[in-house]
Amino acid sequence: MGDTSIEVGPEPPSFAQVVAVARDGARVALSAAAERAMAASRDRIEALEALPTPVYGVSTGFGALATRHIAPELRARLQLNIVRSHAAGSGPEVEREVVRAMMLLRLKTLATGHTGARPETARALAGLLNAGITPVVHEYGSLGCSGDLAPLAHVALALIGEGDVRDVAGRLVPAADALAAAGLAPVALAAKEGLALLNGTDGMLGMLVLALHDLRGLLTAADVAAAMSVEALLGTDRVFAADLQELRPHPGQSVSAANLRLLLAGSPIVESHRGPEDTRVQDAYSLRCTPQVHGAFRDTVAHAELVAGRELASAVDNPVVLDDGRVESNGNFHGAPIGYALDFLAIPIADAASMAERRTDRMLDRSRSFGLPPFLADDPGVDSGHMIAQYTQASIVSELKRLAVPASVDSIPSSAMQEDHVSMGWNAARKLRRAVDGYAQVVAVELLTAARALDLRSPLRPGPATGAVVAALRERVPPPGPDRYLAPEIAAATALVRDGSVVAAAESATGPLA
Repeated sequence: MGDTSIEVGPEPPSFAQVVAVARDGARVALSAAAERAMAASRDRIEALEALPTPVYGVSTGFGALATRHIAPELRARLQLNIVRSHAAGSGPEVEREVVRAMMLLRLKTLATGHTGARPETARALAGLLNAGITPVVHEYGSLGCSGDLAPLAHVALALIGEGDVRDVAGRLVPAADALAAAGLAPVALAAKEGLALLNGTDGMLGMLVLALHDLRGLLTAADVAAAMSVEALLGTDRVFAADLQELRPHPGQSVSAANLRLLLAGSPIVESHRGPEDTRVQDAYSLRCTPQVHGAFRDTVAHAELVAGRELASAVDNPVVLDDGRVESNGNFHGAPIGYALDFLAIPIADAASMAERRTDRMLDRSRSFGLPPFLADDPGVDSGHMIAQYTQASIVSELKRLAVPASVDSIPSSAMQEDHVSMGWNAARKLRRAVDGYAQVVAVELLTAARALDLRSPLRPGPATGAVVAALRERVPPPGPDRYLAPEIAAATALVRDGSVVAAAESATGPLA
């Protein structure tokens, strides 16, 4: 596990902290303020439990069964039963990073003191994270309202020593065995705690935060690949001028255009066709309109970041303990705000990927590539070059278009019509993860193709920034030549896009890109 330690309290965690816990194994600890807030709200729950007045989830059943009054001697069983019965997920295991993000975000809500959970229960959840124990959570089971019930129930199941988990080495073991090996005791749930562990939007929010982190890097890499394509296709950089962008003052468009100007600065290839002998008045849309599309994508990401930031500052549970001691039912568990943002992000992913594929195709078509060999092949006809790399890219783009269909427009009533409108935000998050993965591969194919095209422009040389990217790629992928096994080259380029190496290479010449 990581050496970094993050204090979890009533204040929201940062995006970076969520990523550090989810991916890097950062340790967590409850803050003193969280301990105090939780103890105070717990006192209120215990006082209410002693009164005859029904309180949802404390002395009543759940969902459509909320009209049933639960006798005091059955309330411990009530909390145990909600965890067992709601741990009804199905399908493949969800990724470790998603489960860890979800665990951290549930811990964050407990730490606000608005759920009525005991500090020792929150400490037990932190203990799971710190021990590297990851409950097995399944793909299907959440309707995104009342939060991510089934996924969170599988987490809570591990807390009570039941179900299966992955230990720190990734082995599938019974939760009871993993807890014992880590020196952790199963939690005996008290009043309301089963409900408090389940009733949140933490899974979909965790996936949103992780996607936003990845997309920020991919957006810059996409600008790099686009700049290389502009250069390879003998396009112009004049359309990216700042004064032209100011005529349409979208922030993301300005940022993307500025990146493209930096990336193409000093390019001998661009300079080679600036004179009056170049009779082309303007480039195709897939080149000329890159800042407009990539910029709109950036602005969509900025909106989703605003939503995610608000959610990180939220306490999602039902009922909640308010600062004045009232315990009130509410609808804050509804996943619509997150679901809409998740669905929104899938749209520009599909569109930007489609534009990248069009640029790739232009480099392979000798009627539109301005002197490049067909399919960038070494001996066209004998060699196919990058013909099928574009097929792969097109296949992914087609899938991305399907994934752009919103999940949040659907709603299937549940719990005997008590929960008659749900968000499907978890489904939106799952498909967004697939979309982000696909987009990285699309950008990589464009990058790989553009680098080959730039090499084939020799003796003309690319600019300092794009040349540095080609050089970085050539450490993993050979220069143009006869046909060879292409799948490993696409995989290598994808890895360089994902791990930031592409952007880092460009920045070695440009300085920081946005």
